[in-house]
Amino acid sequence: MDHYAVVCCIIGSFISIISGYVTGVMSGAMLFIQEDLKISDEQVQLLTGIMNVSAIAGCLTAGHVSDYFGRRRTFSIAACIFFIGSCLMSLAVSFRMLMAGRCVTGVAVGYALSTAPVYAAEISPAKTRGSLSSIPDISINLGILIGYVANYFLGRLPLAYSWRAMLGLSALPSAVFAVGAVFLPESPRWLVMHGRLDEALDVLQQLCATGDEAQVLWSEAAPPEERCRGVGVWGEMFLHPTPPVRRMLVAGVGVLFVQHLSGINGVQLYSARVFKAVGIASRNEILAANIGMGLVKTLFILTAILLVDRVGRRGLYLCSLAGVIVSLSCLGLSLTVIEHTGPNQDVPWPWAAIASVFAFVASFSIGLGPITGAYSSEVIPLRLRAQGVGVGVAFNRVANAIVALTFISLSDTITMGGA
Repeated sequence: MDHYAVVCCIIGSFISIISGYVTGVMSGAMLFIQEDLKISDEQVQLLTGIMNVSAIAGCLTAGHVSDYFGRRRTFSIAACIFFIGSCLMSLAVSFRMLMAGRCVTGVAVGYALSTAPVYAAEISPAKTRGSLSSIPDISINLGILIGYVANYFLGRLPLAYSWRAMLGLSALPSAVFAVGAVFLPESPRWLVMHGRLDEALDVLQQLCATGDEAQVLWSEAAPPEERCRGVGVWGEMFLHPTPPVRRMLVAGVGVLFVQHLSGINGVQLYSARVFKAVGIASRNEILAANIGMGLVKTLFILTAILLVDRVGRRGLYLCSLAGVIVSLSCLGLSLTVIEHTGPNQDVPWPWAAIASVFAFVASFSIGLGPITGAYSSEVIPLRLRAQGVGVGVAFNRVANAIVALTFISLSDTITMGGA
């Protein structure tokens, strides 16, 4: 194992922890915000989903910014945007100000989701690329878990301070990372694209344990036809794509789009409502259940990281899809029975619903979660990678926004089990 590459991937993925935190913390903070600001269910739905809409702007611009300024400077830019958004939300005195902070934070999420997997893929040796490229995803879910834990403990503060503390907590690590990211090594592939070949070779020698590994990575990073700044990238992807480029985009962008159509954020962002439908009424019990869900998610992503380079991407992905189909079917059936019989009846359906939630999270986390980012980064060639992944993540945020912005309305219309 190339320890320096591992350390760089972990530090670079710190931006993903912040991204996961601002996503996960809102699921619990919403309980307190709705009570304090007296906002409606429609406003809750809008506040929850708007971050994914604004993230699209971040995704579509992150590739160009990343190609121009470099991966590590893009990390710093994203961290600064996170800092501004966190401060706005924590100081919010109205729904509009809270929305503004959420929108700013969404742009930073788009930058983080687009840049972190590209950086991890570009500094990883081939033999460990699957595992190291999955680190941003485990970091996102670690951030989500930290958000759930913050909900549980900060929820004990007075109402007016609890949710502000939850939303403002990410400002400090954002400020630290904005400065710290400049000390990361730049992506050798980005250096090659900008003609800085000597610097690229120096970075590769630091990243690899042996000279032979550095030479292999150098041959991957610096084919002559890719020593450019990505001029004409958009035209090559969308105006005049060759059949191989078209297939790569369908695969790389397609998996990112499908990832959130699975409905993971329906369960994740609105977990409090799902657990209430099951029959868990206490706020502390709901927040504790969220922590349990976060632990399961993190555990199974770690399992995926250990298996991905041995089993392969496709095998884990297909197993994950099968588990998602079965668990969601069981969850829908269980919730439908509970809605007709009541959660307090002496029947096993509430426990079946809870087990289905955890099985769904586990199934998603063994494949669809961690494999998607690694696969999309690997399948799109270097000259198209930053913009291609950015487009894919934009589609990913569109699917996420569709789920987040319609889940409450959908569950009110066709019941929670139907949704």
